[in-house]
Amino acid sequence: MANPSQFPPPLHSRCLMRRTFANRAFAIFYSFAIFALLYRHVIHLLHSPNIMLSLFILLADLLLSFLWVASQAFRMYPTYRRHFVEHLEHYVKESDYPGLDVFICTADPYKEPPMGVVNTALSVMAYDYPTEKLSVYVSDDGGSKLTLFAFMEAARFAAHWLPFCRKNKVVERSPEAYFRSNPSSWFPEIDKIKVMYVSMKIKVESVVEKGTIPLDHITTGQEKQAFRRWTDHEFTQENHPAVVEVVLESGKDMDITGHTMPNFVYLSRGKSPASPHHFKAGALNALLRVSGTMTNAAVVLTLDCDMYSNDPQTPLRALCYLMDPEMDPNLGFVQFPQSFHGINKNDIYTGESRHVYHIHPIGLDGLAGPTHVGTGCFFRRQVFSGAPSGTCPPISDHLPTKPIRDKEILASAHHVAAWDYENQTNWGTKMGYRYGSLVEDFYTSYLLHCQGWKSIFCNPKRPAFLGKAPINLNDYLNQSKRWGVGLLEVGFCKHSPIFLGLKKMGPLTAICYANYAFRPLWSIPITVYAFLPQLALLKGVSIFPKVSEAWFILYIFLFVGAYTQDCLEFILCGGRIQRWWSSQRVWMMRGVSCFLFSSTEYLLKSFGISQFGFNVTNKVVEEEQSERYKKGIFEFGVSSPLFLPLTTAAIINLVSFLWGIVLIFKQKSLGGGLVLQILLSCFVMVNCWPIYEAMILRTDRGRMPTTTTITSIFLSLAIYTIVSVTPKI
Repeated sequence: MANPSQFPPPLHSRCLMRRTFANRAFAIFYSFAIFALLYRHVIHLLHSPNIMLSLFILLADLLLSFLWVASQAFRMYPTYRRHFVEHLEHYVKESDYPGLDVFICTADPYKEPPMGVVNTALSVMAYDYPTEKLSVYVSDDGGSKLTLFAFMEAARFAAHWLPFCRKNKVVERSPEAYFRSNPSSWFPEIDKIKVMYVSMKIKVESVVEKGTIPLDHITTGQEKQAFRRWTDHEFTQENHPAVVEVVLESGKDMDITGHTMPNFVYLSRGKSPASPHHFKAGALNALLRVSGTMTNAAVVLTLDCDMYSNDPQTPLRALCYLMDPEMDPNLGFVQFPQSFHGINKNDIYTGESRHVYHIHPIGLDGLAGPTHVGTGCFFRRQVFSGAPSGTCPPISDHLPTKPIRDKEILASAHHVAAWDYENQTNWGTKMGYRYGSLVEDFYTSYLLHCQGWKSIFCNPKRPAFLGKAPINLNDYLNQSKRWGVGLLEVGFCKHSPIFLGLKKMGPLTAICYANYAFRPLWSIPITVYAFLPQLALLKGVSIFPKVSEAWFILYIFLFVGAYTQDCLEFILCGGRIQRWWSSQRVWMMRGVSCFLFSSTEYLLKSFGISQFGFNVTNKVVEEEQSERYKKGIFEFGVSSPLFLPLTTAAIINLVSFLWGIVLIFKQKSLGGGLVLQILLSCFVMVNCWPIYEAMILRTDRGRMPTTTTITSIFLSLAIYTIVSVTPKI
């Protein structure tokens, strides 16, 4: 009989969710309803006097059908996982943990305040992980000496903060989050630590506000030497040599208790107008090369600058998968969900993006694994070097033999961070993060999955990371527009999921990636249904079946069925009904604004008419704006072209609904063929309430600009006039 001690307890478990069968049964039943709808369209088209109108509605429903079918792939194998950190000691000793290199990216000290980046860095420097195996690299694509100054101040504070967290077993290891939470446990050093943190914060924010570093703030020769690089060269954000500055070196720099500090390295890669820099993907590749030269840890964690660690045991949770000898040898990365702090009660901008960061990864986890979402991802370093061999060896480090401040190591780091290093190499094509899309995270994970790598979704009860979601509608829509362009770049590239994906990954995973890649095409059916039925209603033209017809029930079922499924899924994944309502409302708003603009932008870019750049999302929040957000009030406030289609759709739907009510009273009957069009206008109106409020009722600075409202009124009149003189609608 086998000895039970020979079989260590499992590091993790997995099972299919109970709703799997219901998902599959509903998908089959709903598919029959879609076929019936398309059959009705064909029959109606053959006898329709309004051919163009019928063709537009058919096109919209074909796209809706494709995107709905693609979304069902997420629901075929929803997988639930558990991991057991307490069992890790049975598999590996702490001294044998692999090295961990943490990458943090920032790009602009004014849009991404350095204190936010400092808190992220401090939170991971304080991980429950062997300090000598931990290295934190910060990429500053803005090339700002203000950011470097902030990290030098952070290193001084870390000498006190890290032992404080270690001694008192602090869970929230971002100082800002810790002091904001009003900790109930009082420790003797807490007041002193808080004073030190506030002093550092005031000092850094004062330097950023002034835009210059006072000479008395530079206290050592090493610091003077570091900042001289900004004066010895014609240093600009887009044209400067590489800067690699070792702020802390493990084994040499100690905290106040004599315990070694982790490596802490600042990097600003070289840039030149003569060479493209590939935005965030280029910055991450520079980090891969520089860290490979200096520490070469076997595991790499990527983080956004505002996504601080909320759980000091997060690396150990990742190791429950990466260090399991029974795990698939092709496991390439472990993705944690993005979670956010400071979101208001109803999440009016759907900042938590529950579908993308929680619901869809659960479905993908039963297939090849979730996509990389740009942050909170633990990679095997070797995934960036090529396809898996099928017999992946245990994770082990290949550490450089020299200290990271060694002149030869630093010279090599500067060399691989130079602006022209990637020329005539495979970086960005076969190595590292892949170039060719503004959504480098999605594109890279897609190509890794095509190569045969797998991934896992790790979703612990306590969020591993917490970030800051946009609380300004214009910022949110612009961010979504940029993502939309990037997704279409993947969808229509030579490696498209509908071609390479089907060949390399199998149908379900490829369909999931296609759902993401073609997501901006939602703009076509949403825009069609936001305008055409309403304009037809204003002309008294019926495009949907009458209440008395059996087809009427089909339309009601298709609408209610899809919405009910989405709502139930949202709630079962921990959401609330109010937040689901916000999610579907913002989805429609995106359809007629940022998705529409990103589709147009991509089309123009494809013809060489326009070039789309990478704009850093502003993470600076005004106090008045923040107060409105907390109250659940939408923020308009600026004259943005993204608001024009929203306000125009709101006006046209309001007018068409009122006209529909007039027609009902004239006909004295609800049995006409216009009922569904009236109900559709009503549904859009309910979703547009924040827009009506901003246009008419509000007087605060976040109201809709008068110029936008007036322009939308004239645009609505112009659209109605064109439709009025068009005979076949």
